[in-house]
Amino acid sequence: MPDIRVPVVLTGAMTPLGFEGSDGLQNLTESLFAVGLLSPGFYMVMHGQVFPVDRVSKDRVSAKFVWK
Repeated sequence: MPDIRVPVVLTGAMTPLGFEGSDGLQNLTESLFAVGLLSPGFYMVMHGQVFPVDRVSKDRVSAKFVWK
């Protein structure tokens, strides 16, 4: 793996932006905030939580991302 010098944050939305009840804008805002706080590495930010990408899984029943 290459030497990562900055945090790389991935995000998304369970309900797309533009639909009622979308979590997209909140997840984007949290991701931008997290970039300024996290150490270098790869992360997923969703639903007010930060996950290392190798320790996150999508729980389709609860419609949330959870720790592996």
